[in-house]
Amino acid sequence: MNREPVGDRGSLASLKNEMYHRERFSTRAAARHAVAEYVEVFYNRKRLHSSLGYRAPAAALRRYGSAALAA
Repeated sequence: MNREPVGDRGSLASLKNEMYHRERFSTRAAARHAVAEYVEVFYNRKRLHSSLGYRAPAAALRRYGSAALAA
């Protein structure tokens, strides 16, 4: 039985393909730390997001900030 929410399947597939299957962790704490770092650093900041016009959040924020300053 699959217990992950429907909207999270793509996210979890990315995590498994990009990180989980490539590493072995000595403890659960090490695995938790690695997953948290992956989500915070790559998935939330660097990955291209369709809702942002296929830009990374940092690039979208810079564009938004410069547009707000110009207004």
